Amino acid sequence: MPVLFVHSFAGSGAHWQAQLAHLRTTRRAVAIDLRGHGLSAPPLDKNYSVPALASDIAAVADALNLRRFVLVGHSMGGAAAVAYAGMHPDRLAGLVLVGTPGKVAPAQAQQTVAALDADYDKTMAGYWESLLADAQPDVRARLQADRTRIPREPSMAIISAIFAFDPLPPLASYAGPKLVIDTTRADNPGALFRQAPGIPHRLIDGTSHWVQLDKPQEFNEWLDSFLTNVR
Repeated sequence: MPVLFVHSFAGSGAHWQAQLAHLRTTRRAVAIDLRGHGLSAPPLDKNYSVPALASDIAAVADALNLRRFVLVGHSMGGAAAVAYAGMHPDRLAGLVLVGTPGKVAPAQAQQTVAALDADYDKTMAGYWESLLADAQPDVRARLQADRTRIPREPSMAIISAIFAFDPLPPLASYAGPKLVIDTTRADNPGALFRQAPGIPHRLIDGTSHWVQLDKPQEFNEWLDSFLTNVR
């Protein structure tokens, strides 16, 4: 069964190098660059909505003739994966969501956007630092460099789009196998696995938001366990 990986905000398919190397000994594995990330050009219409990101997944899956596959999405990429699952449930053999946010309360979203409008650089630096807690030194350096590659305007558009997206309806409509993998630091009421408690979840301790980069071996073990039960 093929596996398609989708990265987070300011990331790229390179965030999945350890997983690609691990899986490609036994199956087809692909990682994409979403619009405006990695080697993919920004969209001409400046549309960074979650459904638009899901359409990027659809375009790649169709171009690669992935008729049925497992979809793995991290953070923003997880939101896009949820949206894709709701639109194309028949195409997915399984859905793995890594560090994927739940529905953000409107008041919290408004407060964050207001802070970004008032002082974008300071607010983004603080938010990024909170996500990087417990990161391995090489991972921290890499991700700090990644953050600077997304200009302010698309960053604001992406963040607003994620806040506007409610993952719970499309997640509920996808009846196939699901798994949430996250860091123990994310265990709070806003976590997706708290908002959708019926979904199996695994928490990995001592990592940043990028669990697949900080502890690739442990992440791969959980991914392998999930894949063995997917048909």
